[in-house]
Amino acid sequence: MKRLLMSSLAIFILSQAMAQKEEELTKKNSWLKAGVNVGVPVGDVSTYSSFAAGVDLSGQYMASKNFGIGIASGYTQFFAKSGYNSFGTVPLGLLLRYYPQYKGFFAGADVGYTFVTTSGSTGGMYVKPQLGYHNYDWNLFAFYNQVFRNSGYIDIQTVGVAATYNIRFK
Repeated sequence: MKRLLMSSLAIFILSQAMAQKEEELTKKNSWLKAGVNVGVPVGDVSTYSSFAAGVDLSGQYMASKNFGIGIASGYTQFFAKSGYNSFGTVPLGLLLRYYPQYKGFFAGADVGYTFVTTSGSTGGMYVKPQLGYHNYDWNLFAFYNQVFRNSGYIDIQTVGVAATYNIRFK
């Protein structure tokens, strides 16, 4: 049911963005975001891991003056506590951002699917709400990330901070 709901939401948002007047991609309305994140595992996963760090990469298109949409990915390494194994996650999702002003605070979320790099482990749907500050070049934000996994596996939850740099198309 969660997958159906997330897929329906993604299709609706994409269809609304694509229904707008076609516009050329420029450095004013689209760019890449590259950055780093650090976090603390929470919930059951904190039994196995004490720290998480990774890289973020996304592409964003400003569908309107205040609303950005795009694709988000990256890699996060979960460092193991003694007696356990480290593992990594690779998200692939839809990036959604709301910018009330040209510069200042923003709210957003990434939603999609996260792959887990440990052999024999499954990934799951994820949601990563964010609240932060942005300007023309930088985004600094706090986030909560949860990967909802099938029964038999614990959900992966992290609270952290991240910084991304906007790489403009020339």
